[in-house]
Amino acid sequence: MKRIEIYTDGACRGNPGPGGWGALLKFDQHEKEISGGEANTTNNRMELMAAIKAIESINEACEIDLYTDSKYVMQGITEWIIKWKTNGFKNSKKQPVVNADLWVQLDDLTNDHKINWYWVKGHAGHEFNERADMLANKGLDDMLDES
Repeated sequence: MKRIEIYTDGACRGNPGPGGWGALLKFDQHEKEISGGEANTTNNRMELMAAIKAIESINEACEIDLYTDSKYVMQGITEWIIKWKTNGFKNSKKQPVVNADLWVQLDDLTNDHKINWYWVKGHAGHEFNERADMLANKGLDDMLDES
């Protein structure tokens, strides 16, 4: 099974506000950069979109090491989602889970791959996390330039 490294990040100017997501995918000596943006969103949605779009871009089952600087994404997909699924995507206060549409999408994508999730400290000089951050801001800037 192929092993791929993915580095993801989201960005937002205002929260909510215009946002962008970016991801760097690495396989052997190959790299792929992807990014995108939305006009009115939140930072957490962009963090989730980065992971979703990166995993969606892989067209065969792989082992993935996914690195995010978002504890929200990391804890959500490895811990919280277990209870959310059994509670019909309601949180501990019986309220609908925020961003449930994206959590369902991300959870569905994890079924096709073996994904190891890692948290890295953002804006701390980690080369590939910094590149993911640049891609997220590029996605945001490109979206703003088109509007």
